[in-house]
Amino acid sequence: MKVMEIAICDDEKVIVERIADLIKKQAPDCRIEGFRAGNELLASDRHFDMLFLDIQMEGLSGIETAKAVREHDRKVVIIFVTAVKEYVFDAFDVGAFHYLLKPIEERKFAEVFESAVGEIRERRIERETPKLFLKTKNKCYTFNQSEIIFIESRNRKAAIHTAKNTLEVYAVMNELQDELENGFFRCHRGYLVNMAHIAEYSSDMVEMDNGEKVYLAKERYPEFVREYMRYLRSGGTADE
Repeated sequence: MKVMEIAICDDEKVIVERIADLIKKQAPDCRIEGFRAGNELLASDRHFDMLFLDIQMEGLSGIETAKAVREHDRKVVIIFVTAVKEYVFDAFDVGAFHYLLKPIEERKFAEVFESAVGEIRERRIERETPKLFLKTKNKCYTFNQSEIIFIESRNRKAAIHTAKNTLEVYAVMNELQDELENGFFRCHRGYLVNMAHIAEYSSDMVEMDNGEKVYLAKERYPEFVREYMRYLRSGGTADE
């Protein structure tokens, strides 16, 4: 995972230093920025992966600061720091991930921090995963391309086969082929296969890892073998 950017906003210098020390014990390679007021944090206009935010501060409160942060950043993981339990419920109104009570216990901090890092990792994977967006008359669908096993043409519709289900939508295969990332191959005019899900193949058939078989056009067999071998040699990225 790339280096995390973490902000600490608390009007007590000793708290900023305490949290920074605890962070360094858990993630020595991360970058930490300290702020002594909500306005100072907002003026920095920077994106952070994680934000430790005091609720009771001079000037803008932590809740007010968090609301302003959320106007332009829905992804940052916010952990509130407070000496007063009564404010905790307000914290969750702005999508707080967790909260820590002062004085901060090292064991509790480590537990919350580890969970927050896991959340950041999941959000990054989700954000970086190529998507396929399909819109019908009444609905919009979003697929993680890695979850698509193959796509099958059925008259004017396309059947999107995933491990969970098969969904039919009105779509043109040529347009789908253009939208998909490298790693998909048009093995037949009626089939697009995800090479990550190929189990085995012959000169006229490709078997996917869910057990389903799709046609492989004989005239496309040589190109298929070249592309699939290139895909495997490159470690499954379809790029050399």
